[in-house]
Amino acid sequence: MTVIDVRGLRKDFTVRVKAGRFRREARTVAAVDGVDLAVEAGEMLGYIGPNGAGKSTTLKMLTGVLYPSAGHVRVCGLEPVPRRTRLARRIGVVFGQRSQLWWDLPLRESFELLRHVYRVPATDHRTRLKWYRDLLDLDAFADLPVRQLSLGQRMRGELTAALLHGPEVLFLDEPTIGLDVVSKQAVRGFLADLRDAGDTTVVLTTHDLADIERLCRRLVVIDHGRVVHDGTLERLHERYGSRRRVVVDLDEPLATPVDLPGATVESVSADGLRISYALDSATAGALVARLAAVASLRDISVVEPDIEDVVARLYRA
Repeated sequence: MTVIDVRGLRKDFTVRVKAGRFRREARTVAAVDGVDLAVEAGEMLGYIGPNGAGKSTTLKMLTGVLYPSAGHVRVCGLEPVPRRTRLARRIGVVFGQRSQLWWDLPLRESFELLRHVYRVPATDHRTRLKWYRDLLDLDAFADLPVRQLSLGQRMRGELTAALLHGPEVLFLDEPTIGLDVVSKQAVRGFLADLRDAGDTTVVLTTHDLADIERLCRRLVVIDHGRVVHDGTLERLHERYGSRRRVVVDLDEPLATPVDLPGATVESVSADGLRISYALDSATAGALVARLAAVASLRDISVVEPDIEDVVARLYRA
């Protein structure tokens, strides 16, 4: 079932720009320019792009914060702005720089207040809260005021708050921004469990591409308000020329270079004792077998393509 259905989505803003020494003129800028998007129930979608690409504007239209200038948009079968109150009961939202918790109340009491805000039955609330307490280890700081929590603790509280009413769709905007390594691992592990359960559709925007690589099977890249890629990470690597690399350490330098169709020598270092090959079409096994036949191998490593490199190439293109 399609829970997010977007066709021709557009959002224009009017800005005033300098047009002379003492004059400014109005100009229309398209922050989102004809986005088409369909997200199925239970899917975890990575939605990325450079600063100013239109990611947050898209999320605000999907959640009913902004009214689109044009296009068709339905979330859970509802038009977000006219049905914003009904939609709020069926979605959860976490913005990395905004809080939905009460600053001076203990975290536990914030959860109880949200139960009344969303009118969640007490039994359902207790069941869900127990699950999140265990997964996110909330008991260690549940009685502390929110203002005393570390950023990692508060983010775990934000995720719980966004999910306590059992939303069908969860929108996450930079959920790991500013977190330390341990907190990032905890949040990623929780989101992986949420994805594997398959009960909640998740739309994740982030500049931390490690989040996307570890959590999302589908990636949508937006730039200048338009979708420039919609597919798997593997397809993205194929499209923008990512190549695996094989780094070989030898006991002694090769007497003659080894040629293998589909592999290219990228570098030779350490007086010829280390060679880096880029694989175009050859397999790592074929290259290693060819080298083992003519040289004494000390060590071998296969380096997978870096998602940050390929996304950087995409942005530059």
